Amino acid sequence: MGLLDAILGRSKPVRPDLDQLFAVPSAALTLQAATGFTPTGRGSVCFAGVEGGGFARLQEDVRELLDADTERGGIPVEFSRDAYGYTWLLATHPADDTAGLVNDLHAVNTMLQDGGFGPHLLCSLIGFRNTESTDGRSLALVYLYKRGTFYPFAPLPGDAEKRDNQLELQVRGALGDDLRVEKDLSRWFPVWGAPGW
Repeated sequence: MGLLDAILGRSKPVRPDLDQLFAVPSAALTLQAATGFTPTGRGSVCFAGVEGGGFARLQEDVRELLDADTERGGIPVEFSRDAYGYTWLLATHPADDTAGLVNDLHAVNTMLQDGGFGPHLLCSLIGFRNTESTDGRSLALVYLYKRGTFYPFAPLPGDAEKRDNQLELQVRGALGDDLRVEKDLSRWFPVWGAPGW
């Protein structure tokens, strides 16, 4: 940051640190011990869609890379578009293979970033479920690409779009030593209907 930036109160944006994703498998163990939530084996990457042949080729390269193990029983990736026009890539692994899931999510983010589409990346999501509860409680750890931070998203069971803020704060406290948790609560955006639960 230069002197003029300091005088005008401007700051440099945080550079994405995709390696933060590799902290999720150990954080998942902490989360399970503290709250009873276990990984679902499902995760997704959200990005703003881009028109053009270069992006379409990159999307096919991502599919080819992640679907390489389908002949050995792997589950193919799925692409979908949400109501807001964002594209979601859903990757699925066995629930006990959080490391494999994180590797796939990291690879997708890296390929998009290296392909020049980093500004279009929004977030990655890793799904968790509380198998001890009878109401099927779910939780997601959301990685904000542009901030290099995580936050918990915990919708309340049912059809109403309401969040369990108490659980989200509990998860923040439990994972503070494992993950770089987003400090600005106004950036804990809801991801209603996101694939990856």
